[in-house]
Amino acid sequence: MSKVIVENHEIVIPGDLLAEGEYRYGEGIVKRGREYYSTLVGLFQDKGDFIQVKGLKGKYIPRPGDLVIGKVVEVGLTSWIVDIDSPYTAMLSASNATEKRFDPVKDDTKRIFNVGDVILTKIMSFDRTRDPSLITNERGLGKLRGGRLIEIEAAHIPRVIGKKGTMINMVKRLTRTQIITGQNGRIWVLGKKKEDELKAIESIRKIELEAHTQGLTDRIRDMLSNNQ
Repeated sequence: MSKVIVENHEIVIPGDLLAEGEYRYGEGIVKRGREYYSTLVGLFQDKGDFIQVKGLKGKYIPRPGDLVIGKVVEVGLTSWIVDIDSPYTAMLSASNATEKRFDPVKDDTKRIFNVGDVILTKIMSFDRTRDPSLITNERGLGKLRGGRLIEIEAAHIPRVIGKKGTMINMVKRLTRTQIITGQNGRIWVLGKKKEDELKAIESIRKIELEAHTQGLTDRIRDMLSNNQ
C-alpha cells in the first residue's frame, strides 16, 4: 500500500519522511527501501504517482517575532491578507491591527490599511500547518508612508545590518536616510532627497552582491564618502 505522509505544497526540511510505497520521484527526494525522504528545504509537490521537492533557496520562512515588511493584497471585513514575500501568505486580523477596539459594524478596515499599502509588521505566530498571523498594534509598527521599497535575498539581511547594526547605521548616517530592514528581505528607504535614497539603495545592492567578501564595510564607507 502506498501513502503520502505530508500535505501537498507543505514546506519540508531535509530528513522529513514524505511518502511510503511505490512512487516515481524527482528532485529533492531520496528513496530508502519503500520510504521517501526530503533532501532539501523546499515545497513538497504531490502529482499523483509522481512526487518531488522544489527547493526554496532564498525564500523567506517566517519565524514568530520576526519583523517583516508586507504588502496588503486583500481586504476583508475583519482582516487583511498580506504578501510577505514567502511561500506563505500572511493574515492580519483587526484585533491585532489597532490598539482601539474594532467594531465590524461601525469600522471600515480600508480606513486602517488598504490594498497596496506597505506595512511594517511582526510575525505573531506560525507553524507549518497554517499560514502566519501578523500584528501591527505595537509601537513602531504600521503603515510605511512614502520612501522606496527594495527586495534582496532574505539570507543577506544580516550582512546588510552588520554586527551590532554597524553596517546599516553607517549607511543611514552617510546617506542621511531612514532605513528599515525586514527579515523577509524587504528594505524601506526614506530620505529628504531622491539622491540620498538612491545612494542608500546603491550601497545596499553592493552589500548584497559582495556579502561574501572581506573589507566590505571599508569599501561601502569609501564609496559613500566619495559621493558626499
